[in-house]
Amino acid sequence: MTDRIWIGKKEFDLRNHTYVMGILNVTPDSFSDGGKFTETDAALYHAQEMLDAGAAVIDVGGESTRPGHVQISDEEEIARVVPVIAALHERFDAPISVDTYKSAVAAEALRAGADLVNDIWGLKYDADMAAVIAESGAACCLMHNRDNTDYGDFFEDVKNDLRESILLAERAKIAPDKILLDPGVGFAKSYEQNLCAIRQVGELRELGYPVLLGTSRKSVIGLTLDLPANQRVEGTLATTVIGVTQGCSFVRVHDVAENVRAIAMTEAVLYARK
Repeated sequence: MTDRIWIGKKEFDLRNHTYVMGILNVTPDSFSDGGKFTETDAALYHAQEMLDAGAAVIDVGGESTRPGHVQISDEEEIARVVPVIAALHERFDAPISVDTYKSAVAAEALRAGADLVNDIWGLKYDADMAAVIAESGAACCLMHNRDNTDYGDFFEDVKNDLRESILLAERAKIAPDKILLDPGVGFAKSYEQNLCAIRQVGELRELGYPVLLGTSRKSVIGLTLDLPANQRVEGTLATTVIGVTQGCSFVRVHDVAENVRAIAMTEAVLYARK
């Protein structure tokens, strides 16, 4: 597996550290923080808070993808994310990710200053997405997703689905050091399958690329602990620790400071010398 990835102008050394991607939702209907950061000034303030807390990447999302969400038009999504991305690009040096599965949105976001496309469909929803990413030279995160839950051998099927996404990236000539993989916790999976995906996330490294784990405040935590979205910090931290021990290179979270601390403590134990 490659031990480095480029996102924008920043090279990430993935050998002994897990980085934090901070979530910046500019949607009115996100499951956990909808409407809080739809204004550019509020979004910039929250981005600054996350960077100060130790976030390495800011991930901007303009359409909620929670279960039962209503899809919005490309134009509406562009209107939500592009001004925020442009402002982030102007003010901060940190890499910016755009959370979208639509090539038109990705193209505008990349022009505005985004450095990574975080695609919940792993290049499979929009046939033009891989080419847009390749032509821009941006990085991408390929998440596992499918339109059914007809698994045979569950995690082998997840890996095979991601192999298809990797092939799309390779055919489009996306550079190998610009690719991340995500097991897709919360997407096309049952409660038990989500738990297994977290437990087995380290196996994705067999595919040759760094892994991002995104569990923050998700329903698998809510169902396990019987807690609402705004009380799932501890559950998220537990999954982050598992991700670190499994060799994940990034975790995508809402609560940056707490996760940065959990990572630091976990790494101190893992890499302690006698």
